[in-house]
Amino acid sequence: MKNRLRAWFDGDLSGMEEFIQVSEAPDASHEDLKLSEQEFEEQLPLNPRSQMIERLGRKSYHVLYRIVAVTSCIVFIGVMLYVIGHLSRFGADNPRAAEVSRRYIESGLEETGATNIVAGMILDYRAFDTLGESHVLFTALVCVAMLLQLDKKNTRRDLEDYYTTTLDEYFRTSQDRILRTIGFFVVPFILMFGIYVLLNGHLSPGGGFSGGAILGAGMIILSCSLGFKTSDRLLTARRLNLVTFAALAFYSLSKCYVFYTGANGLENHIPKGIPGAILSGGLILPLNVAVGLVVACTMYGFFSLFRRGKLGSD
Repeated sequence: MKNRLRAWFDGDLSGMEEFIQVSEAPDASHEDLKLSEQEFEEQLPLNPRSQMIERLGRKSYHVLYRIVAVTSCIVFIGVMLYVIGHLSRFGADNPRAAEVSRRYIESGLEETGATNIVAGMILDYRAFDTLGESHVLFTALVCVAMLLQLDKKNTRRDLEDYYTTTLDEYFRTSQDRILRTIGFFVVPFILMFGIYVLLNGHLSPGGGFSGGAILGAGMIILSCSLGFKTSDRLLTARRLNLVTFAALAFYSLSKCYVFYTGANGLENHIPKGIPGAILSGGLILPLNVAVGLVVACTMYGFFSLFRRGKLGSD
């Protein structure tokens, strides 16, 4: 070690040379790593002392696990019983239980500008809760991508060719003429209806989640009927990630601004418009669009990952 350090100071040894050689070396497959690990465990000599330490470690782990599990259950049961004990009796009058709903019904139109009280409640009064739900969808998509992403490191090359599985023909479902014909005519109407539900969520039943679900279904039918090769021209992985990030970032920044100004008694200068008009409800309309885009991209991402192991073309 001392000689290597001296050679590095003298300039005879490059610090990046070994790093570059290691980075360019091909990674071992999952099967090779598993076999080498099994061989190491079989060849590892276990003397009586090491066996005793291993047994004690396993026993202490099981004991600790049971203690933590039982303690957590007892604490959870105690908290639930405490909360239940402070609830009003079934059937008894509880004026405080109707305060929140009365505020939504009586002041919702004036404070949010949305004729749909449900949309005003979800995207105004409880906007941070809806933001959390949108982030849950995004996190689920990231987790599925981590588990199902198809690449050279997790493909068993002895059973199937990696480059064959990346072709559109390997997962093609558009060979069915009936599916291709019906999808060609139906998809535009599905997407149009999804946009209508998305843009009228603050005026009538609908909104970001329902409109986004319709758009996501239309995107899935598009890829099934016309093939991934056609859908990837529009729904690339980079574009889907960018749309999802932009929607979540806009939601977070806009509602943080609104809550900050409201909590500090400042005017946010965001007009609520005339109730019943398409441009009304303050930020509810653009927030509906943001939520709908996240839901649509998440639905299509799930389908694409489960179907072919990648989100879209690079």
